[in-house]
Amino acid sequence: MEKFDHRAAIKNIPHKPGIYQFWSESDELIYIGKAKNLKNRVTSYFNKDNYRINAKTRVLVSKIRRVTFTIVDTEIDAWLLENSLIKKHQPKYNILLKDDKTYPWIIIKNEPFPRIFWTRKIIKDGSTYFGPYASISMMHTILGMIKEIYPLRTCNLPLTQSNILAGKFRVCLEYQIGNCKGPCQAFQTDDDYDQNISEIKDILNGKTSAVIKRLKGQLDTSVAELNFELSHRLKRKYDLLDRYQSKSTIVNSSITDVDVFSIATDEKHAFVNYLKVMNGTVIQTQTLEMKKRLDETDEELLTIAIFEFRTRFNSTSREIIVPFDLDLSESGMRVNVPKLGEKRKLLDLSQKNVMFFKREKLEQYEKLNPELRTDRLLTQMMKDLRLNQLPRHIECFDNSNFQGKFPVSAIVVFKDAKPSKKDYRHFNVKTVEGPDDFATMEEAVFRRYRRMLEEEQPLPQLIVIDGGKGQLSSAMKSLKTLGIETQVTIIGIAKKLEEIYYPGDQYPMYLDKKSETLKIIQQLRDEAHRFGITFHRSKRNKATLATELENIPGVGRTTADKLLRHFKSVKKIKEASQEELSEVVNKSQLSALKNYFKNEKPRI
Repeated sequence: MEKFDHRAAIKNIPHKPGIYQFWSESDELIYIGKAKNLKNRVTSYFNKDNYRINAKTRVLVSKIRRVTFTIVDTEIDAWLLENSLIKKHQPKYNILLKDDKTYPWIIIKNEPFPRIFWTRKIIKDGSTYFGPYASISMMHTILGMIKEIYPLRTCNLPLTQSNILAGKFRVCLEYQIGNCKGPCQAFQTDDDYDQNISEIKDILNGKTSAVIKRLKGQLDTSVAELNFELSHRLKRKYDLLDRYQSKSTIVNSSITDVDVFSIATDEKHAFVNYLKVMNGTVIQTQTLEMKKRLDETDEELLTIAIFEFRTRFNSTSREIIVPFDLDLSESGMRVNVPKLGEKRKLLDLSQKNVMFFKREKLEQYEKLNPELRTDRLLTQMMKDLRLNQLPRHIECFDNSNFQGKFPVSAIVVFKDAKPSKKDYRHFNVKTVEGPDDFATMEEAVFRRYRRMLEEEQPLPQLIVIDGGKGQLSSAMKSLKTLGIETQVTIIGIAKKLEEIYYPGDQYPMYLDKKSETLKIIQQLRDEAHRFGITFHRSKRNKATLATELENIPGVGRTTADKLLRHFKSVKKIKEASQEELSEVVNKSQLSALKNYFKNEKPRI
């Protein structure tokens, strides 16, 4: 492979704003970027001392064999040019912008007695377009409201004055049912129709309050003049518009023209929500998904999305609302990061939308690729529990006893955040007398990991102890005895307040009650308790039954255990035939069993 001389490639790049392009050995365009200062930005890729360059960027740099650039006047021109070139060429290492559909517009047709309908094609014929609308349902809601308030024509007849005066047309069913005033036969004047169109334009521009105010004035005048028929029509319009405004207005109408943006990211994706607000009304909204390629920062991603949205929706707002400061000084836009008030409510609304969209999208991806959910869960656990590696192997301990009798310990194992039941284990406590939960925990942990070390099995990344500081200290004592206390992370969970304890830390950590990390820890704890109590009950029941059999003359503990292992219960022993019993016991024991069950008193 030919070695790339980056010094020669960047020698003639100027200190000006513009876009740069990286090409591979096969002359494939692999990356497009923009910069305020082209020379500094391109040079930074080849600076060996730049610690901020990540692994993905190093791979990109290793593939560069040619650099080209284009100078522009301002940074905003660089943003726009970069955006259009990325869409056209879709380089391998650039952020992937998704959801690039052709969105519908509402059109007021440039013709006599204009029609209003929706379209996905923009034709430069003098017509007026409003949109685009990312929400089809919102667009149809607006069109339905307009149709209900304003009777407009829907036919495509050429309604010129000469054609109307010549009597070429007849009214249709729409006129008969009141959906049209019949301009085709001069039943409606140009001025009346144009007044309706003017009000509709105001509504589509978010100036619903102005239309309502005019209607209120007309309504008061018609009432004063006792024109009740006109008053009825105006009142109906007023009520419909007022109801529509109450649903669409979410903040003070003094917020006349702003763009609102918010962002949510994870390791591989970014989601940006956009709200267009006019006169307190959200008239456009959309959420964009972006796929990361080079671990871009939230600031970089949001800036790219802002220019993408403003280009897509032809926005000319001078103010944008964002969740953190951005350097957009050259763009002429005023950046606002509100802390309180109506604008903060708008930002909160945008953030709610983007979080919902993110959660919905990730759930879809995880259904198609379950391993994505596993990796996300483990990454979140590693972050929440301050681990230094993914907890792919987790073990949880729990103890059970009955008034100090029949003490047992149980261990459950989760691998990749799922139960691995074949690895579950029970421990019959051997060295502890009486109800000593701390000593029982110490024995179980010691025996478990001594055996794993002897068999050279891999240790878990995380150990969970069901209990507070006392049980955790006992478990930690065993790990220190074995010399592995620094090789694994161990935590305790106290059930009452779901407190997480770390060795040597007197203050507990509290996880969010809704966090997935806490849910997995609770699942581990509950599964260990279930598994342990099941074994404990089985052991206690067998011991009770064995004691009953030992009361039979000639039947000792060994024979009782042998009978229970073979027949599983006293009931089945009682129902067994002599031939079946003789397979387990000798003749004298058989006779003793027969006499015992024959003389046994019935239980009440």
